[in-house]
Amino acid sequence: MTPDDRLDQLARDLLATPYAALKDVQKSVIDLIAAEAPTGLNKALLADDRSFWDRLADRVAAIGGSWAFIGGFCACLALWIVLNVGLKPFHLSFDPYPFIFLNLILSTVAAIQAPVIMMSQNRQATKDRLNAEHDYVVNLRAELEIMRLHAKLDALREQEMVEILRCNTETLDILKAQVAKMAGGA
Repeated sequence: MTPDDRLDQLARDLLATPYAALKDVQKSVIDLIAAEAPTGLNKALLADDRSFWDRLADRVAAIGGSWAFIGGFCACLALWIVLNVGLKPFHLSFDPYPFIFLNLILSTVAAIQAPVIMMSQNRQATKDRLNAEHDYVVNLRAELEIMRLHAKLDALREQEMVEILRCNTETLDILKAQVAKMAGGA
């Protein structure tokens, strides 16, 4: 049996589909089963091929999405407001009420932070898809391997039952011979 025939037979036995008709992920699972190799982690999940800007975007997203950032940002806003209101009687406030400069800074931060966080989320979504595909491969392989084990156990049980039946038939023949011998001798 050629390796291609073995792959096709495995695909037909386990998935009831010819190997050529399988999706790439399913083919990879059949290949792993045929090779009896462990399912390794996807190399794309292990590699950190992010550029400096990608790492920076991830760090901004991590910091910007934390309670520490929210608390620190609220403290800075409160300090800004208290400082400008407190310095107003001395005509030293740099952004008097209605805090137009503060609004400009907040708008700028939001305009820059939002796309940076979205870039980080897009990268994470790609990584999550790779993780999900890897989980699918592992789960499918485990399910197919369990099916193979069940088939092997069923075959062993069938052999065992045939052996028990053969032993019982021999025992019955011996008993019949003994009964016939006893009936003939009485």
